[in-house]
Amino acid sequence: METGGGPALQPLLCLTWVAAILPIAAAALPIPAAAGGRLLHQLLCAISSRGKTARASSASSSSKARFTVPQKFFLHFYVVGVVVTTTLLLAIWFYAYMKMTPLVPEPSSYSTIASHLVGSSNSFSLASFWSSRPREHKYRVWRTVFVLILMEIQVLRRLYETEHVFHYSPSARMHIMGYLLGLFYYVVAPLSLASSSLPEAIQYLRYQVAEFIVKGRARMPDLVIDPSHLLKPLLKLGWCQWIGAVIFIWGSLHQIRCHAILGSLREHKDSDEYVIPCGDWFSQVSCPHYLAELVIYLGMLIASGGSDISVWFLYLFVIANLSFSAVQTHKWYVQKFEDYPRSRNAIIPFVC
Repeated sequence: METGGGPALQPLLCLTWVAAILPIAAAALPIPAAAGGRLLHQLLCAISSRGKTARASSASSSSKARFTVPQKFFLHFYVVGVVVTTTLLLAIWFYAYMKMTPLVPEPSSYSTIASHLVGSSNSFSLASFWSSRPREHKYRVWRTVFVLILMEIQVLRRLYETEHVFHYSPSARMHIMGYLLGLFYYVVAPLSLASSSLPEAIQYLRYQVAEFIVKGRARMPDLVIDPSHLLKPLLKLGWCQWIGAVIFIWGSLHQIRCHAILGSLREHKDSDEYVIPCGDWFSQVSCPHYLAELVIYLGMLIASGGSDISVWFLYLFVIANLSFSAVQTHKWYVQKFEDYPRSRNAIIPFVC
């Protein structure tokens, strides 16, 4: 039995990430200019530029400045991320609570009319299908809830920081394609984290809506949610989830410190003056906030159990995208400051 197009979701997400990774990988390779290598590299540099790097690139070409938006639009990324992640988290958490734990008694059989409305098979009911789920499958659904909670923490924190920590200059801009890709990322990233359980959760919610339409509110059983039962299954997850959570917290704490350092570089919000950032991981790399992001998503990958291919492709994109942006930022620092520490790498200490 298929559950809401499940087999097609993960391959589609993987193809999306591959399509996003390939141009970045190609731009990083030494492709001859005659083959379009230089043009591709310049295009990706323009798309990934923001703030100080966007100002540097647009200064040489006034036409490029027309295709930019204010950098403070970064806030939109995290608004979208919060909306999408919260929706997925609530849907899958509700499904896990109702059908993936023995703490709640199985509901009675659904009506035949409701079965027709959701297109279930006559050979067996969806109720028997859900009740027969093996233990490992139930744990996989709860792992998805766990990872989405981590993602929710991440996007909520970034939303707060964008509004209250960073002081974007009025002249700070970002390429409009980079803006649109950022919005797209914060839709596809939560979907990738939820892809292993989302189709069946949607199928279950569709079935609940169909039963409500058939029976009406008066004949539906009362929904009673025990808050303790919402959390107990999460506490029973394996060591991978808790190791992933510790790595996630470690990366988050460093990113908070690095963002605080970056947010305090300009005493005056309207100033365009920059200074060399110091402290925390800045002693090793030019973009420690990007390095912390790699650690954060590594924590999510480990917490997911590593069995979902779409999460691996998501992490590969994060590595490729942030590494490319970090290299451009590192070059800007080196060109801007004559006394810039030569011992610093771009994003990974002693590597690049």
